[in-house]
Amino acid sequence: MSSSETRFVGALNEELRALGRTGHRRRFLAGEVIFSAGDPGDGLYIVESGRVQISAVVGNGQSRVLATIGPGDFFGEMAVLDDAPRSATAQAEEETETYFLARGDLLGLLERRPQFALNLIREFSLRMRALNQKYADEILQAERLAVIGRFAGTIVHDFKNPLQVIGLAAELACSEHTAPPMRHKAADRIARQVERMTNMLQELIEFTKPSGQKPLLSQVNFARYMNPLADEIRQEIAERRVQLELANPPPEVSVRVDPKRLSRLFYNLLNNAVDEMSDGGKIFLRFATEGRELRVEVEDTGRGIAPEIAQSLFQPFATHGKAHGTGLGLTICKKIAEDHGGRIWARSTPGKGATFCFTIPLAT
Repeated sequence: MSSSETRFVGALNEELRALGRTGHRRRFLAGEVIFSAGDPGDGLYIVESGRVQISAVVGNGQSRVLATIGPGDFFGEMAVLDDAPRSATAQAEEETETYFLARGDLLGLLERRPQFALNLIREFSLRMRALNQKYADEILQAERLAVIGRFAGTIVHDFKNPLQVIGLAAELACSEHTAPPMRHKAADRIARQVERMTNMLQELIEFTKPSGQKPLLSQVNFARYMNPLADEIRQEIAERRVQLELANPPPEVSVRVDPKRLSRLFYNLLNNAVDEMSDGGKIFLRFATEGRELRVEVEDTGRGIAPEIAQSLFQPFATHGKAHGTGLGLTICKKIAEDHGGRIWARSTPGKGATFCFTIPLAT
């Protein structure tokens, strides 16, 4: 509150205190309820000494303190002016002495003294601004905590599969009966999953930045990149009774990509599809070159995209009917595709699966 507003409020309170001396003096012990929510608005109180807490029941059914009123301030005016029951409860925080202006006396003063009415309206405005700012700050803080919780949930969800693979591979590598070639294969799987988890964390860090860094692109042969990645993903999702099939071989074309980030896009799309097929199913990968683009399609035999989220599919935290996850994975997919100069979209018929498509520019 500015110095001019402080002087104004002080002057108004002095005016009310002077008027209050024509009213009735009332004393309240510490903890005593002055009025309760639902009581009739019979008058306005001016605090002479002590402190009063104003509280109300909020949406979750709990009582919240809205304000604390001290000497020279007043309360109980809203119910007087709108001729409605009290919307809050006033309770003496300590032994308190007040002046009470009955509703009829206050309305009579407002009629006789328009300047006093105007000053009172200005005071209401200041109070409502302060209350609105208080709750705006609380809502912002609550939303920040909720976002942190959602990010934590995303990390747990996305790390679950790599950790399972690492656990099985470590058990195999440590077994006395495992042949050396299988030990090397298990160690390689562990290294791949650790690298994948590191990439996941980096993506989350980039997502929280105001603007992500552009990827460092390098020219690669798409077929040589895609075939080993498909084998890795195929082994992982087979443990969840889902088969990965390549509808056609990856084309022998050159693309400029960040291989680690592009792998993240594939893992996100395929794991989302697996999540929608709890009883097992199939995922088909299709590839086609169109003009100067490579188009990739990921089709599943799941339940399809819920109509409730079809329009907000790639927005943060858009999810529906899933036991885990927050929808952040598709947002990251969109970011990766666009950072590569491509685009991403989806089509679906509920009950007949979904198809996610994205493009990558061909290298020139």
